[in-house]
Amino acid sequence: MHIAYNKKYIQHQEKKKFLSSLFFPVLFLVLLWAILFIEKHADINLTDYGIFPLRVSGIKGIIFAPFIHGSVQHLFNNSIPLLVLGTAIFYFYREVAYKILILSWIISGFWVWIMARPAYHIGASGLIYAWASFLFFSGIIRKNINLLAISMLVIFLYGSLVWGIFPLEDEVSWESHLMGGIAGLILSFYYKQYGPVKEEPEWMKEDDDENEEDNEDNDLIIKYYLKDE
Repeated sequence: MHIAYNKKYIQHQEKKKFLSSLFFPVLFLVLLWAILFIEKHADINLTDYGIFPLRVSGIKGIIFAPFIHGSVQHLFNNSIPLLVLGTAIFYFYREVAYKILILSWIISGFWVWIMARPAYHIGASGLIYAWASFLFFSGIIRKNINLLAISMLVIFLYGSLVWGIFPLEDEVSWESHLMGGIAGLILSFYYKQYGPVKEEPEWMKEDDDENEEDNEDNDLIIKYYLKDE
């Protein structure tokens, strides 16, 4: 009865943690779609709020560029990756999730402003590459089963992302993709002390339990002989 209660409680906590991890990604997506809706129906163009490299007026794009998308298809293609990857980061890296978000946002945007082609760079794909890179390399660095599973999922679902870092299409900001991927890699090393720890196999846990019991028995024996003396 006690074991069943604990299992039910753990499941409830995990469900609660998962739902709370959805909060920011869902809120962010709602905001992105609202901005695109207003832009289309008000017949305005927000492209000028994108990143224009080495232009003072283009600095504001570091903050605003991820909010702006060129078309419904553009935002639709970014929506599922943002939801999946964002939720994973908030689930596994809750204590530093907002730091990862802000740093990946600012670092990748700043690098684009310094090194990209002279054109307006818009969209949240840089964040997608940063988050995908962060989760992938974190899974490898930490050797955690859950994170490795997420890394494999990232490869399976978004393996084609790797081609986005090359200048294959003129209208695609491959610079944002590349800078985001590098930012995610750096952050995975910087925050390697955070997140879930490497899980030990069950047989190792059993050996540890047995060793603890043996140590307790040895302590009792030592105390017994000391009393006899």
